[in-house]
Amino acid sequence: MVKVEFLGPIQKEPLELEITNLNELATILQDDPQMKEWLENSAVAVNDTLVSSRDFALKDGDKVALLPPVCGG
Repeated sequence: MVKVEFLGPIQKEPLELEITNLNELATILQDDPQMKEWLENSAVAVNDTLVSSRDFALKDGDKVALLPPVCGG
């Protein structure tokens, strides 16, 4: 089971999913109209380490976080 967290302004409760890579997560989230926009603009971290490949392998107990872009001053 992989825990998926949505940080910042993404208003979505955490999910627990049986997935093996980030491609599977992207496919699941594409079906949610609100998430489609965030997927295009957000960074992704696995166990607090940024990753850039959707082929990144996931294992039981991993934590995935979607990190939307932020502005500040």
